[in-house]
Amino acid sequence: MELIAEILVSALLVIAGLFGLLGSWGLVKLDDTMRRLHAPTKATTLGVGGVLIASMIYFAVFLDHLTFHELLITAFLFITAPITANFVAKAHMHRDIKERDLPPTGGQYGWAGYDEIGDAEQPIDTK
Repeated sequence: MELIAEILVSALLVIAGLFGLLGSWGLVKLDDTMRRLHAPTKATTLGVGGVLIASMIYFAVFLDHLTFHELLITAFLFITAPITANFVAKAHMHRDIKERDLPPTGGQYGWAGYDEIGDAEQPIDTK
């Protein structure tokens, strides 16, 4: 049983390291803000999640100590990373991109559905 746990923990650490390396390399190599969002939110999150799961398995098998801290941290990362990327992408769009340069959304109101200052119940027409 311990041999299988050692192999599993080692495999998780190697895979997590590869994901972390790939995410860091993508963050450095990609040239645009919108493209750079994918590296830390996807690859690096999987890397940190793999290390935390490996830590949880190690403590459960070798030290007979069941911990859920690592699982909670992993869940927190998987929940917050996409939300943070969405906020960064929206801030980048509002700050650096003109609306005429955006692709069509197919919706009635375009990219901004509501007036920032006015009543949130009244949609604005962006056409």
